[in-house]
This record gives sequence, C-alpha cells and structure tokens, in this order.
Amino acid sequence: MYGLPWSLIITLVSGAALTGAACGLLGTFVVRLRLSSLGFTMSHAAFAGAALGLALGIEPLTLALVGAILTAAVLGPIAERAKLPADVITGVLFPLTMALGLIFLYLAPGTAMSSSALGLLWGSLFAMTREDLFRLLGLAGTIALTVWLFFKEFQALLFDRKLAEESGVPTRPFYYLILFLTGMTIALALRLVGGLLVFVLLQSPAATAFQFFYDLKKIFFWAALFGVIYAGAGLGLSFAFDLPLGSAIVLISTLGFGLAVWRSPKRRRT
Repeated sequence: MYGLPWSLIITLVSGAALTGAACGLLGTFVVRLRLSSLGFTMSHAAFAGAALGLALGIEPLTLALVGAILTAAVLGPIAERAKLPADVITGVLFPLTMALGLIFLYLAPGTAMSSSALGLLWGSLFAMTREDLFRLLGLAGTIALTVWLFFKEFQALLFDRKLAEESGVPTRPFYYLILFLTGMTIALALRLVGGLLVFVLLQSPAATAFQFFYDLKKIFFWAALFGVIYAGAGLGLSFAFDLPLGSAIVLISTLGFGLAVWRSPKRRRT
C-alpha cells in the first residue's frame, strides 16, 4: 500500500479486521445452526436495499440495513412456522432479492457501470470510511459482548435446540437475536466485500475453525481470528494485483478452508 496516506491505510486494515472478526463470530452460529440459506438470502436483500438507495439517491447503507433486517424479521418466523423446509422458502426469496437488486442498479440513472454500482457488487478497496469503521467497531463489540454475556444460552442452543427448550432456555429470542445481528453485519460489510460475495465471510472462517476444534470457546475465538486473517489477506491481495476486494477475499478464504479440510485432524480421525 505504498504511497497511500497512513490514515487511509489504518482505516482499510482496521475495517477489514473488524469485518472479519464480526463475520467470524456470527459465522459460528450460521454454520452450526445451518443458517446458510437464510444468511445468503439476507446478504442479497442487503444488496437489493443498497441498490435501491443508489437508484433513489439515498445513502445505500441505510437501505441495506433496512433490507437485511426486514428479511431477517420475515424469514425467522416463516422458517420456524411454515410447513415447508427453510431451503424451499429461501430458494424462492433468494432469486427475488437478486432480481430486485439488479433491477434497481439498472434504474439508477447513469450508474450502471459506475464505481459505486460495481462496489455494491464486488466490494471496493477504498469504500471504507471512518464512519463505517466506528460502526463496525460498535457492532463487533456488541457481538463479542453478547456472546460473552449469554454464552451458556448460546451453547445450549448450538448443542440441541429442542433439548435447550426442554431445559428451560428460551431459545426463540436468542435465535432471532442471531438473525438480527447477522443482518446488521451483512449490511455493514457490504461496502468492503460486495453484495454478491459478502456471505463468504460468514461461512469460511467459522467452517475453518470447526475443522480443528470441538470446544465452543475455541471455535468462537478461532473463527474470529480466521475472519481477520482472511479479510486482511484478501485486502493485501486486492491491492497487490488490483482485484475487486470481495473476489480477493473469496479466493483467500476458499484456499484457507480447503487447506483446513486437508489438514483437519477430524477428517484424519474419521
């Protein structure tokens, strides 16, 4: 990053680290509770909201938050109460959110191939602002504090939800809290990673940690650390080879997960 102001370098590196840590922590829930399809749909709902903001001339982050949180609020009860499997519901909603996002980009006057539009799709190396950094810091701190305060409840939920309910743990509020925080994280990570690829940071770091550890505390810690490593390495790769940041993070995280599966003591024991 030679030639860039130190203030910008610190903002970029800190933003990537905070994004990776927040996504890694929440990814533990996403992977263990098999919320991949729900999270994938939320990520594209955030992209659709940001694209709508671009078309209307409104701050994209605001409508990205609205899109992700509304989708979380709708998908949670539907997935719990509907007779259909969650994958069927998200299979219907995912292409809808993707189509809406592309339509909104198409309708945005003069921005179909602008840097703002492409940043929403693939992420941008220089999209992170100091305000975004403070938002990510607050979000990462909130997630870490929430996990610490309610660790026993989350542990019971992740082990077996039905058993946790029979033991007196009110799992529904914690389940909805996970969805809400996931929606917030996806929306705030949108500038850095891009709407089409943001979900990779909610999946790969935690999936990597699960390859090596059984203890939940270690999984949370290493998932956050792998998230920081993947996001930071992706940032360096993006700058070095002039690649879209989201794509660079996907390449790094996929390589990291592949190596983890190859070297996993769980796989060898099996």
